[in-house]
Amino acid sequence: MPDRPTSEDFRNAQTLSYPAKQSEMDIQPQTDLKEYKAAGKLKGKIALITGADSGIGRAVALAFTLEGALVAIVYNENDGDAQTTKQMVEERGGQCLVIKADVRDKAACLDAVKQTVARYGGLNVLVNNAAYQAAQDSILDISEEQLRRTLETNLFGYVFMIQAALPHLKKGDAIVNSGSIVGETGNPILVDYTASKGGIHALTKSLALQFGKMDNGVRINAVLPGPVWTPNIPGTMPLEEVQKFGHEVALGRPGQPEELAPAYVYLACQDSSFTTGSLLHVTGGKLSS
Repeated sequence: MPDRPTSEDFRNAQTLSYPAKQSEMDIQPQTDLKEYKAAGKLKGKIALITGADSGIGRAVALAFTLEGALVAIVYNENDGDAQTTKQMVEERGGQCLVIKADVRDKAACLDAVKQTVARYGGLNVLVNNAAYQAAQDSILDISEEQLRRTLETNLFGYVFMIQAALPHLKKGDAIVNSGSIVGETGNPILVDYTASKGGIHALTKSLALQFGKMDNGVRINAVLPGPVWTPNIPGTMPLEEVQKFGHEVALGRPGQPEELAPAYVYLACQDSSFTTGSLLHVTGGKLSS
């Protein structure tokens, strides 16, 4: 079993300017899935994953590849990290379509789906994972610009991608959203972010009810990570939080992106054929704030 950094290992970690690059992090997130045991669960499937240049999205792209899927990744800013994800997918025998797009733009979401379908001939799995957060001590410090960017990335972008993807999905296909445990517990310095994640949870449940009555029977679920070591952490959180990251969970450490990826595989494949509207917690035992 791989060694996982504990919260004590982060005591000298440093913050990075936003948007943080995974390639520049002093403690590298574990995203390569060296110990992952694939079983062909997504063989022949086509998946589109947003926010997949690094972190959880990268790990999901690699897990899907190992399970036999063709993947397209959407990212917004870090070209180098996105190309690294592509290279890692190809090293594992897969194909990776790289699409630079801002999910806040509905037309860009439609185009990302169009490119994926044109390249691979269809679409079976959508993973909504793109996210934005910025820490503020007081709600009075949240600017209109920040509020709009957070909600438009984390909530509007999910709706736009679902609207773009749904006409191409059929019975047995799946949508997996990235929620967060803080969408249930709250977080005093991430007020707008936690609100957006709570919205994702409600969106997931509402669409499960809607899709369940439709002929295509598309399933929609969400993974709720606890604290996970990704570029968003040193890129957006205060230094004192970075240097004790993951201290509050039962396992005494943050999660690594590759530990989240199997949950996305489960919700994307037919093993979860009777699972829809579910909020799957992968938190290391973070049960409350």
